Amino acid sequence: MSEMITADLVDLDLSAETKEAAARALAERMVTLGRVTDLEGFLADVAAREAQMPTGLDGGIGIPHCRSEHVTEPTLGFGRSAAGIDFGAPDGPADLIFLIAAPAGADDAHLTILSSLARQLMNAEFTSALRAVDDAAAAAALIRGDESPAAAASTAPEGTEPTDGSKDSVAVSAAASADTATGTTTDTTTADTGASGERPFRIVAVTSCPTGIAHTYMAAESLENAGREAGVEVVVETQGSAGFTRLDPAVIAAADGVIFAHDVPVRDKDRFAGKPTVDVGVKAGINKPAELITEVRGKAARGEVSAGSAPGTPVERSGDSTEGYGTKLRKWLMSGVSYMVPFVAAGGLLIALGFAIGGYTVNKAPSVMDHFMWLQADSWGALFFQIGVVSFGFLVPVLAGYIAYGMADRPGLVPGFVGGAISLTINAGFLGGLAAGLIAGGVVIGIQKVKIPASLRGIMPVVVIPLISAAIVGFLMFVVIGKPIASAQKGMTDWLNGLTGTNAVLLGALLGLMMCFDLGGPVNKVAYTFATAGIAVASPSDSAMKIMAAVMAAGMVPPLAMALATTVRGKLFTQTERENGKAAWVLGASFISEGAIPFAAADPLRVIPSAMVGGAVTGSLSMAFGATLRAPHGGIFVVPLIGNPFLYLIAIAAGVCVTTALVVVLKGMRKQAPEGTGAGVADTAIAAKVDSKEPVAA
Repeated sequence: MSEMITADLVDLDLSAETKEAAARALAERMVTLGRVTDLEGFLADVAAREAQMPTGLDGGIGIPHCRSEHVTEPTLGFGRSAAGIDFGAPDGPADLIFLIAAPAGADDAHLTILSSLARQLMNAEFTSALRAVDDAAAAAALIRGDESPAAAASTAPEGTEPTDGSKDSVAVSAAASADTATGTTTDTTTADTGASGERPFRIVAVTSCPTGIAHTYMAAESLENAGREAGVEVVVETQGSAGFTRLDPAVIAAADGVIFAHDVPVRDKDRFAGKPTVDVGVKAGINKPAELITEVRGKAARGEVSAGSAPGTPVERSGDSTEGYGTKLRKWLMSGVSYMVPFVAAGGLLIALGFAIGGYTVNKAPSVMDHFMWLQADSWGALFFQIGVVSFGFLVPVLAGYIAYGMADRPGLVPGFVGGAISLTINAGFLGGLAAGLIAGGVVIGIQKVKIPASLRGIMPVVVIPLISAAIVGFLMFVVIGKPIASAQKGMTDWLNGLTGTNAVLLGALLGLMMCFDLGGPVNKVAYTFATAGIAVASPSDSAMKIMAAVMAAGMVPPLAMALATTVRGKLFTQTERENGKAAWVLGASFISEGAIPFAAADPLRVIPSAMVGGAVTGSLSMAFGATLRAPHGGIFVVPLIGNPFLYLIAIAAGVCVTTALVVVLKGMRKQAPEGTGAGVADTAIAAKVDSKEPVAA
């Protein structure tokens, strides 16, 4: 454990009576050594972490810990209390107290060392040796791993016995072994196939805690130990601050049951759908692993399995409790946009198809419920138009509802949808939907923090939270902020309608730059959402349709340009890139910007700037030519629905040629890599991201 702990950081006669005093006593030692720069600031961070969840564990262990900007290097303090200190453990006071101080930017190596300590604390031999050791230097050496528990025990005074706090939650056999790097476990006595030839029960587990330093790994060790004792194979994925390695899909497929022991959302939870599942807090994984194993085996015997889940919210996909507010806000907004886009595509294309079949007066046609002629094209045009209008009516409520969902999960859906619908009612539009979603999510999060009697918890998600949150959001949207937002929405619409000449060209160039910056990522989605919001009405303005045309044209440029470049100067690209170029023709023509991701990931400094220049050229030309578009998607397949289609195609061709020329020139200025290098694994990974529509960072 390097020198994260020395004798100066050990107090074998800790006299503190409270957990706050214990943390202060150990932190003062860290300040003396210059490892903590601000005592009070650091202790405030420790208290904040403690407020999230008590850090006391069964077996007489207290492990206060935090990440703090006041810590200069990863540091560990250890104190031993004869009287015991209450850290909130179910079985009573702790006599072994470990204070972990991690810098805000601690690297993976140090976090891995700290996770190893957390696993050691589940080892009865290790904790018994700490209770017996009588020298601070020996205790530090034992914790660092410089001295084995057996050796430390042999140097203890004769007759030394562990204190009353020596009861550990799990006894560990010396014959058992744990592979902490991969999460796999083996036991030569119980994990092997029995004489009957039957294989043991198999469990996969995921553990995680808010800080990801201690409880995550202690729960993993506890489950693995309990599995060995029960003759069960347990493989654990630890989703801690040091990162995590996903379990092999084959291991998950072969598992008979799943245990989630977590206090932050499990990342990629849908991998485990369809299996008997026990879902508990991380403390349960530490304190009662045997009961969890018994419970999941019982569910398997009864045939109880978890239902397949939808793709996780942004929080579930990332699971990083250390993310800043700006990052979280972006993910919440992208959650709403991602659910809204299918409605945009369906509604927009249906409306455009309605105009193409029924003409530009189709929006004045009577309801097809009252007047529909099977053999008249006008009736079919009106039908498609009216279905599209209904689909568009969901845009703002879906946007608001799923922003709230990204923040507060399912409880956020009701107030989010209500707020979005009110936004449409008061003509607050797209901006109102954004505000309603954020407010709804915040209100639900606030309600969930209120402590309520246990008798009311059952009705909270189905009655109390929807009722209170919908009422609050409705009041705010109708009475407080709705009118100002509606005025802002009208002002933005009037500004767009008044764009002409140079201003329109500059806006087209800006949107083109955004569309080509991250190829389907957040910046690309902002430009696309801005454009689709303008046409998300039955009768969009001419300016809104020009913006939509510019955005789609620019988004087609990167993949088409990469396809052209691999055709005219194939020697500058690897064989794999040339194959990707063939697919990029179709992807670009279909307005799928992600088709250029393999090229951008392999050579971002040449490809991305070139694509941005070409996108800006196309966007500005499209606006200058006055091209319009009612459909939010479709690429060349909706050219018949485009105003000034010939000039529109010229704008796309110009941008493609500019990007192609820049890429060829820039790549030609470097030494050509040997044929076939740089492909393989990287391209396989990028291809997977293209399939999943996941943006790739440059």
